[in-house]
Amino acid sequence: MAKVLYITAHPLDHTKSHSMAVGETFIKSYKEVNPNDEIIHIDLFKENIPHIDADVFSGWEKLRSGVDFNELPTNEKAKVGRLSELSEQFISADKYVFVTPLWNFSFPAVMKAYLDSVAVAGKTFKYTEQGPVGLLVDKKALHIQARGGFYSEEPAAQMEMGHRYINVMMQFFGVPSIEGLFIEGHNALPEKALEIKENAIARAKDLAHTF
Repeated sequence: MAKVLYITAHPLDHTKSHSMAVGETFIKSYKEVNPNDEIIHIDLFKENIPHIDADVFSGWEKLRSGVDFNELPTNEKAKVGRLSELSEQFISADKYVFVTPLWNFSFPAVMKAYLDSVAVAGKTFKYTEQGPVGLLVDKKALHIQARGGFYSEEPAAQMEMGHRYINVMMQFFGVPSIEGLFIEGHNALPEKALEIKENAIARAKDLAHTF
């Protein structure tokens, strides 16, 4: 049995968002194919995702100096504790499914905060004499992303930084590969928006059998 983190970063639901609609289709199909797997939905717009700020740095520094966690000030304890929960949950999973829109060539800010929260030395990667080495070598990942325009080919591909960033972070963590399922062009070609969405949904159903 595998543990799957279904990580969504969109303020809208499947009725209003193409990425969420395709993501919901994928995860429902995946459940049908893998009924014994544990699936945990992390809605980043509803979860408490602390930013790495002065409280966090202060708390970490105190812990490194030997201060007991329970002796940290309330703000530091809450933020540092939550970040630890998120990173432990992340490394305990076997598969990751990220669902985001392409916003201003990237993704919603809360996704960056989440990836920051799980980028922890000694948990998702480690430092060596040869440089950082990822520790999540037995995981796999999928990114479902809706793009209103077309970004699969040059030169527009160079402007797309959402999937590229998640891909870099997965490589940094040692995840062997990340698949991409992109819904693109529905804003550029509104007369084909429904067709584009339906094609992506069909791909999601197929991908659920192999992921």
